[in-house]
Amino acid sequence: MNDKNTNNITVAIVEDDEEIKNLLTIIIDGSPGFECSQNYANCEDAVKNIPKNQPNVVLMDIDLPRISGIEGVRLLKESLPETDFIMLTIKEDDDSVFNSLAAGATGYLLKDTPPVLLLQSIKEVVQGGSPMSPMIARKVLDSFRKNLKSPLTERETEVLKRLCEGENYKTIAGALFVSGNTVRAHIKNIYKKLHVNTRAAAVSKAINENLV
Repeated sequence: MNDKNTNNITVAIVEDDEEIKNLLTIIIDGSPGFECSQNYANCEDAVKNIPKNQPNVVLMDIDLPRISGIEGVRLLKESLPETDFIMLTIKEDDDSVFNSLAAGATGYLLKDTPPVLLLQSIKEVVQGGSPMSPMIARKVLDSFRKNLKSPLTERETEVLKRLCEGENYKTIAGALFVSGNTVRAHIKNIYKKLHVNTRAAAVSKAINENLV
């Protein structure tokens, strides 16, 4: 284990797989310039104890018992605004990626990341970067490009997405907690912005231009 050094990058780990958690601890403590200050198997213990040590970086799994890692980041970020959070997970789906970033994560790595790249990513995030596995970075870039070319607001995009899924006005209104008239107003704006006159045309354009 590294001797404690005030110049070390301190890292806390939240991971419920004991073998992975121990391996990460060994990698971090066995690398010059790094120190594993804490490790926990669930978010309850992490939220209670990590703020006491104020680590530089937290490596957070997503699939954790009871409280998810995404919610854990959201809770910890309130008391640790200067700490950087890197999700370390097997999850590659869009919702996991973007919900993690929205919760306050600065980086997103898959668990097959080699140890050398993991350590580089920890350094990078401390230096102000946002390390991501290549596949995740592509997802973020694709989303950014989609948002750049979409003329729709976030709420209009949500309505259009539900139209594409076959939902009717009443169902959309209930899901979004708005009136039917509000949904009709959104759809009118969608048609105008997309230069279409029918639901079928709007759905076709949304799919062809990757707007949802």
